[in-house]
Amino acid sequence: MASMDPKRVVQVNDLTVRFKTPERVVEAVRNVSFHVDRGETLAIVGESGSGKSVTSLALMRLVEYGGGRIVNGGMLLRRRNGDVLDLVNAPDSTLQRVRGADVAMIFQEPMTSLNPSFTAGNQIAEALQLHQGLDAAAARAETLRMLERVRIPEARAILDRYPHQLSGGMRQRVMIAMALSCKPQLLIADEPTTALDVTIQAQILQLIRQLQEEMDMGVIFITHDMGVVAEVADRVLVMYRGDKVEEGGSDDVFARPQHAYTRALLSAVPRLGAMHGTDEPAPFPLLKVEDAARQAEPAAARVAQPSTVRRDNGPVLKVRDLTTSFDITGGIFGRVQKRVHAVEKVSFDLYPGETLSLVGESGCGKTTTGRSLLQLVKSKSGTIEFDGQNIGALRGSAMQTLRRHIQFIFQDPFASLDPRMTVGYSIMEPLLIHRVASGAAAQERVRWLMDKCGLAPEMIDRYPHEFSGGQRQRICIARALALNPKVVIADESVSALDVSIQAQIVNLLLDLQRELGVSFLFISHDMAVVERVSHRVAVMYLGQIVEIGPRRAIFENPQHPYTKKLMAAVPIADPQRRHRERSLLVDEIPSPMRKLGDDPLVEPLVRVGEGHYVARHSVGVY
Repeated sequence: MASMDPKRVVQVNDLTVRFKTPERVVEAVRNVSFHVDRGETLAIVGESGSGKSVTSLALMRLVEYGGGRIVNGGMLLRRRNGDVLDLVNAPDSTLQRVRGADVAMIFQEPMTSLNPSFTAGNQIAEALQLHQGLDAAAARAETLRMLERVRIPEARAILDRYPHQLSGGMRQRVMIAMALSCKPQLLIADEPTTALDVTIQAQILQLIRQLQEEMDMGVIFITHDMGVVAEVADRVLVMYRGDKVEEGGSDDVFARPQHAYTRALLSAVPRLGAMHGTDEPAPFPLLKVEDAARQAEPAAARVAQPSTVRRDNGPVLKVRDLTTSFDITGGIFGRVQKRVHAVEKVSFDLYPGETLSLVGESGCGKTTTGRSLLQLVKSKSGTIEFDGQNIGALRGSAMQTLRRHIQFIFQDPFASLDPRMTVGYSIMEPLLIHRVASGAAAQERVRWLMDKCGLAPEMIDRYPHEFSGGQRQRICIARALALNPKVVIADESVSALDVSIQAQIVNLLLDLQRELGVSFLFISHDMAVVERVSHRVAVMYLGQIVEIGPRRAIFENPQHPYTKKLMAAVPIADPQRRHRERSLLVDEIPSPMRKLGDDPLVEPLVRVGEGHYVARHSVGVY
């Protein structure tokens, strides 16, 4: 039997993982070594495609199912019973018992990681029955307890819902509950808070820390968010193109980074407050690794440029009293018993060349608002006008023409790409459907879009499963921009991207806005990015807009208590400040589901400044 230090949970030595395709051989990870001790958190950081996720999949011995092969190195794991297991040479029967029980993983894309045929409750209960030997009733009770621990409102109702009935953040929390349910020795968290808003993110990070202390669990935290790294990591391992370039204590890496790439990562982190004193959006600085040693944020990045907003001819999009709700049926007759008030009397204008950001918690109605604008979700009441035309009256070909001018970048990139199509054809498809271009002209347009979004031309004939999460998001952005739309609804379009690619994409959106006058409805929970790109910001809470105004007013002088809580929950890229006092929503998050006739209170917005409006109620009065 192999041996290692008694306090060690996992030891990896000289790990090399290779992927072989008919065209080439790729070494995704080269000679990477690290260890994790009991109660310790190791953060693995790096760009999209740097080998972070491949390293974690190798630890779970799942990399073989994606076409990879461990060609060199050793991996030792201390199991719950104290035995040390050689993961590289372990048989499949042993690995099946290890996965979920001794090693658990929170995957990056919850929609593709959850089984669409089973309810959320059944999927968590299955792991408990398999690994802990609980009967069905005990497993269901423990499942409910875990869902409540990850702060899911109406947890009992969520037990019997399917993944497609949950928001992105809800699905991610179900994944976290499933991973933690069997109290593993080692938790591998691959971008676990990417889909979560800042308040839930802070609570989930706190929850993982609490469970880590209770169970003396080792954690490998894979992320591109340096603010999250500063909050949770004891040690940091930096990867770049498959190689380990730096490893050290969290304080040392943040205060005294040694490698140029680490310095580039840290200097590219969007920081809340960086736009203080400016009114217009500004591009992110693009830092190259070789320049990082001498570059801080260049002054040019802070120079406000002329406004792109054109108010002469009125708004391009005008929304008044938009209300969208979903009926919940039950009982033997299937009658409507409750109603989810997803969007409640939402009103706003969007002008040509303007970016309006919608921010708020997971499940607050941001995505439903965006989908309602394109009639992807049927609204109950209210009006939506595009260029003076009532969208609600459009049908058939008229609606198809409208969708050429309003495009949507969806939250889950893998679910929104056809797995049977090459990415080149996926990007080209809108051009062919709307007869904008064909043949050589369409192919040239695809290459231009891929180049603009940071994708190499040789990737044109690959399929979605061959890309990392961040690369798939860029493909979706390229597809949405193919038709030169007037309005783009970007639903968490940069949340899955590492900081360097995030900067490129945000700068691309700003460039297109300047060149083409395109308007953006930017749905996001990343407050630092929202501060950078927005002209105006609308804060949503339980389906209502509770504060709306110019970006500078919202960030420098927030009025609504909920807006202040959102700002306070943003992680800061400084390990010295991880224990700062923060006002969080620590009570149960209210549910938008209500009994029939119990409609939510919608307070009118009161003007508190130039273009700045606030709902005069406290959080919780719904």
